[in-house]
Amino acid sequence: MSQTVPTIRPDAPVLVFDSGVGGLTVLDALRRILPEAPVIYAADNAGLPYGEKSEAEIAARVAGLLGRMTERFQPRLACIACNTASTIALGMVRDVLHIPIVGTVPAVKPAAAATKTGVIGLIGTGATIRQAYVDRLEAEFAQGKTLLRLAAPGLVAAAEAKLRGRTPDPAVIAGVLAEFRAMPGGDRIDTLVLACTHFPLLAEELGEAFGPDVALVDGAEGIARRIATLTGGQEFLRTGPDIALFTRAEQGLASLEPALAARALSRIEVL
Repeated sequence: MSQTVPTIRPDAPVLVFDSGVGGLTVLDALRRILPEAPVIYAADNAGLPYGEKSEAEIAARVAGLLGRMTERFQPRLACIACNTASTIALGMVRDVLHIPIVGTVPAVKPAAAATKTGVIGLIGTGATIRQAYVDRLEAEFAQGKTLLRLAAPGLVAAAEAKLRGRTPDPAVIAGVLAEFRAMPGGDRIDTLVLACTHFPLLAEELGEAFGPDVALVDGAEGIARRIATLTGGQEFLRTGPDIALFTRAEQGLASLEPALAARALSRIEVL
C-alpha cells in the first residue's frame, strides 16, 4: 500500500530560526534564490547568547521553541540558521519534528578547497568551536591543512549592534586579528571561516582588518540552495506580510525595524 504524501499548503512558510539576527544573512541568500517563498524569521532574543549556554540547555531550548513554532505556524520546512544550535541540537530537532530541517555547519569544506597556504582560520562561538562536529569536519575535509579555531563571542554583540544602526567596536575586530596572529601559523591564514551566521554582517569590518589576501567564507548560499532543493516543485503563495518573530518583547526591537523592513519583514510579533 502506498503512503499518502501530505499536501503542503501554498502559503506554508519557510521558518528561519536563529538565536538573534545573525540568521538574516541566511534569509538574504534565501531571498535571492526563492523570493516568492513566504517566510517567518524567528529570533530567540530571550535566549541570546547561545555560545555561553551548556549543550543541554541549548538542545532543550531549541527543540522546545521549534516545536511550539511548528505547531503554531505549520511551516513547510525549518532552517536552524545558527551554527551553535545546529551543531548541538540538529539531531534532537529532527527526531521530534516531522518536517524537513536544514541545519548550518561551519564552511570548512569550501575553505579547505580554497586555501593556498593551507592555513585556515575559523571564528565562532565558544560552544561551536569545541564541538566534535567541527573535529569531524576538519578530519574529513581539511586533512593536511591547519585549522586554527578562535572563539569570538564579542563579534555577536558587534553584529547585533551594527544591524541596529550602531558602529561596531573596532577594538573587537582588532582583537580577533591579534589573537590569530599570536597563534603559530596565524600570519599565514588566507581563508577565514565565519562559523556564526552573525559574522557575515561584519564582513566589511573583518575584510578591512584581515586584508584583501584573506578570503571570508560562510555557508549562507549553500543553506539557501539546500532549502530550494528540498522545496523544489512546491507552490508558493504569500497571503500576508512576512513575519519577524521574537521570543521576548524588548525596547531594542524598534531599532531593528529598518533592517527587518529592508528584508520585507514588515510585521513583528512576540511568541
